[in-house]
Amino acid sequence: MSALFQRNEAQKNQTAKWDSNSSARVPRHSSGWMKMLARLKAESGLWVLDIGPTSPNNINFLTSLGHSVYMADLVDEAVKPEWMLPKSADEAQGYDAEGFLAKHMDFGDRKFDVILLWDTLDYVPGPLAEAILGKVASVLSEHGQILAFFHSRMSGPETVFCRYHVQDGDTIQTQKGPSHPVLRNYQNRQIEGLFQSIGSSRFLLAKDNTREVVVSSP
Repeated sequence: MSALFQRNEAQKNQTAKWDSNSSARVPRHSSGWMKMLARLKAESGLWVLDIGPTSPNNINFLTSLGHSVYMADLVDEAVKPEWMLPKSADEAQGYDAEGFLAKHMDFGDRKFDVILLWDTLDYVPGPLAEAILGKVASVLSEHGQILAFFHSRMSGPETVFCRYHVQDGDTIQTQKGPSHPVLRNYQNRQIEGLFQSIGSSRFLLAKDNTREVVVSSP
């Protein structure tokens, strides 16, 4: 299978913005990435969905292993006011989840073997987080796996929104991005509940107040 990646024009523009305002890359140990990397090295021709700020580094690394890559840069888009629905003063804020998915997560009939969700769910409004997770579940292939991160604190230096760059080995590189706040903290039981309909969740050790979870579908 030939290596390929797909991203839209908005993602290309966002990548240029990150690159023009680039901050230092900081290495971070990741047991979850180690588990994913082992599979990516053992199998060929997988379809990978990278949900995070577009990283040319990730595209090059994953395609060099013989896999096909789709990109979905969601956090910057999800916090834009255009997705908010009109409401009265006493109503909770609603969002056009259907429109958001149609614009940013339209993969046709494509199914993915590996989904790098990163910490996306921590930063997007609740109704959109729910919609994103539903879409992720629908496009995950049989025996597919998801790598997700969850912050255990609402604030602090370890909660800064980052772009994750993958590489060979037991570390990934983090690169500070726009100032998006963490909107919620999921507890372990809540995280298990999020992925219960998808498959089993395995929590992996992390030392920076971040929970790493690998979800495996049957």
